[in-house]
Amino acid sequence: MIITRNLILLLFCSFSFFSSEKRLGSRMKLRKIEVEAPFEMPDITVPDFSDCTELAITDFGAVEGQKEKTSQAIAAAIQKANRMGGATVTIPEGHWNTGKIHLLSNVNLHLEKGAVLEFSENPDDYLPSVQTTWEGMECYNYSPLIYAFGCKNVAVTGEGTLIANMEVWKKWFARPKAHMENLKRLYNLSSYSKPVKERQMVNDSAHFRPQFIQFNRCENVLLQDISIQQSPFWTIHPFMSKNILISNIRVKAHGHNNDGIDPEMSQNVLIENCVLDQGDDAISIKSGRNQDAWRLNTPSKNIVIRNCTVKNGHQLVALGSELSGGIENVLIENCRVVEGAKLNHLLYIKTNERRGGFVRNIYVNNVEAGRIERGILGVETDVLYQWRNLVPTIEKKLTPINNLCLRNIHAGNVKFLSSIKGAEELPVENVILKNVTADTIRGERYIRENVENFNVED
Repeated sequence: MIITRNLILLLFCSFSFFSSEKRLGSRMKLRKIEVEAPFEMPDITVPDFSDCTELAITDFGAVEGQKEKTSQAIAAAIQKANRMGGATVTIPEGHWNTGKIHLLSNVNLHLEKGAVLEFSENPDDYLPSVQTTWEGMECYNYSPLIYAFGCKNVAVTGEGTLIANMEVWKKWFARPKAHMENLKRLYNLSSYSKPVKERQMVNDSAHFRPQFIQFNRCENVLLQDISIQQSPFWTIHPFMSKNILISNIRVKAHGHNNDGIDPEMSQNVLIENCVLDQGDDAISIKSGRNQDAWRLNTPSKNIVIRNCTVKNGHQLVALGSELSGGIENVLIENCRVVEGAKLNHLLYIKTNERRGGFVRNIYVNNVEAGRIERGILGVETDVLYQWRNLVPTIEKKLTPINNLCLRNIHAGNVKFLSSIKGAEELPVENVILKNVTADTIRGERYIRENVENFNVED
């Protein structure tokens, strides 16, 4: 009888413990953000971890300066937070070394003020390979430094700093013949719709650098307040994801292909109050490359970019050249490019005869800039870079581009206000420039090739 009572008591206590743990982790809420736009913009749903249990990585064995222990502690804390149904994994003040971080659903990775999370320079720390992308083509490659696949309600927040140690990655910026041969191999695997699992790109010579942060096929994503320094490749890459808020992020990355934020085949996205200092495009909206994107058939749409500051970048916002899934419903407003920034365009749309897809309903309002190397608006339909002679056109598909509206844009010094070079077989249609001005114009004000319905208003 005593044994039975003890057993019942033990079972009751165990049940109470697990119920309490679940209860503690069940306070994650969802909140909706209403966003005004000149198109039908759905509310954006993001997770709210403000009432959730906090799990400090030091309670799981993390030690400053010890990469292995800290990596294992972060992984263990993430797994527990996920089991609890919602919790925050906290990186305390200090300098922590780690390898890859794989997030799970209902987890917030939070860096406290003064916390520095430095990621290993050793490529082996990002193995085994994971399903990811390279320049718009799906493949298996080194894991992004922070990676979430198929997750729901996931966040990276806090006033701390993420740093990529670049000792090895910067050596991979070079694109020697062996790298280009692997690029050709991936292009052909993708073009002929070979299964993604056959596209294994980790070997002795490919040297495809990983993204810093990738949310792959995720839903309800929050990225807020953190600083990011340096990146092996694209810095923040939501891929085939939905409901995304990127707010008050500071990025400084001046390496090769160091775009700041690259939403790709992603929908319902708000990017606001960010400061971007990039070696490539500050923000680049993409939607996949050629046959791969036609297969996935997921446009990038309903994207609002507001109140952002660019210190350097090739463009404030680029669309493409990977845009084969289509891009529509984009609003860029109240942004600023600081005086002295290196910039080619404010808005640059780039595609070629292989891409297909579409670009439509793009709005830019209230933007200020100083000197721009080229101009405010650039549209080019024959941008192939190294691909022109590297691989052949397998299937020709042009990109319809229409409904571009720029209002209240001012720059200090430009080569042109707009340069639009459409395809002869498929002209660019419906472009409105209203109160788009510059103090100094070094060349021709408006360059137009194959454009229909081009309107300038004071």
